[in-house]
Amino acid sequence: MLPSVQTNDFDVPSKSDGKTNSSFELLIIAVTAFLTVVDLFATQALLPALAEHYRVSAAAMGLAVNACTLGMAIGGLSIALLSDRIDRRTGILASLIALSVPTSLLAFAPTIGVFAALRILQGLCMASAFGLTLAYLGEHFTAEQSAGAFAAYITGNVASNLIGRLVASAVTDHAGLAANFIFFAGLNLLGAALVYGTIRQTPMKETACNADAVCSQKWWAHVQATEMRAGFAIGFCILFAFVGTFTYINFVLVAPPLGIGMMTLGLIYFVFLPSIVTTPLAGTIAKLAGHKVSLWAALAIAAAGLPLLIVPRLPAILIGMILVAVGTFLAQALAPGFVSRAAKSNRASASGIYLASYFAGGLIGTAVLGQIFDNFGWGACVAGIGASLAAAAWLTRHLDFRPDHQG
Repeated sequence: MLPSVQTNDFDVPSKSDGKTNSSFELLIIAVTAFLTVVDLFATQALLPALAEHYRVSAAAMGLAVNACTLGMAIGGLSIALLSDRIDRRTGILASLIALSVPTSLLAFAPTIGVFAALRILQGLCMASAFGLTLAYLGEHFTAEQSAGAFAAYITGNVASNLIGRLVASAVTDHAGLAANFIFFAGLNLLGAALVYGTIRQTPMKETACNADAVCSQKWWAHVQATEMRAGFAIGFCILFAFVGTFTYINFVLVAPPLGIGMMTLGLIYFVFLPSIVTTPLAGTIAKLAGHKVSLWAALAIAAAGLPLLIVPRLPAILIGMILVAVGTFLAQALAPGFVSRAAKSNRASASGIYLASYFAGGLIGTAVLGQIFDNFGWGACVAGIGASLAAAAWLTRHLDFRPDHQG
């Protein structure tokens, strides 16, 4: 997945021995991830309030909120095409600064159409920062260090799901929707400041493709390999299932017979807390059980939670949400590592294509499952989520986890 270099370029105190990452270094990576994607899912906690504000259906509001996944898919493709021309530090920094603009403008969006358009712009900025950071990690850590670095980055992603939703619910409950988006714009700028202070400038010659035979492969060569296509499709299925679960479960929770309030809805997202503990273990689990078995196990954990989501009792639903979160985040930590490792060259473009496929799954999952939810109910929606997880499990058999592919 990653080139074997002996140094990293995070400008933080490190006690690394060249084979492992220091705890503080991993913390910086996790916080950077947190501040990069905190806008992505935090707004999902506000779905019932936003639907009421714009006076639209659950499916319409879910599609507008998750329109950012369209921007992220486009952004992922852009990174795939242009990554060799973009300085990593400058690109990440500019993306996070730019992200604060549509985030703040969401506070004043007059219609759901404008709201959706701003979410797409958010997605473009988040994807560029996300993709360039993944490429940066791949280019500046050894193969042994990269397992911890990627796990830390995904753990920051998990934390953004929990803390972002909690903060969004709390701020909205006390100060309103507009104040929430202004607050999150401030977090975007904080992320830019962190990147400015911790990531060093990298000479373009170390990241740009050159005339070497390996590096000169076109980005589309990645989609010609069966196992790469399978990896991209697995990413699609993972976010399809995740978004389907954690978008429309909000409407189930606030409706009778559960009927919980906005602040309680935010607290419910402590279901992501176990994932903060389990996700960093993805690399260790893969080493012990094998990458393919680990990915199958992760998908099975998520699938085991689905029947509990349709039980009309809050404890059962919470356990189901925990299992889905743990399973999908473990799968998310394993799949992109394989894709980047299997790409022997132009890893940034491989990561970009993976992100495009991943977030396309989120957008299509929102649209398809939203229609199922509105027309056939939550039980049918859960069945659709199960079908996506089953497809990911079937695709996993195409992945080749030989030693030189392990990440």
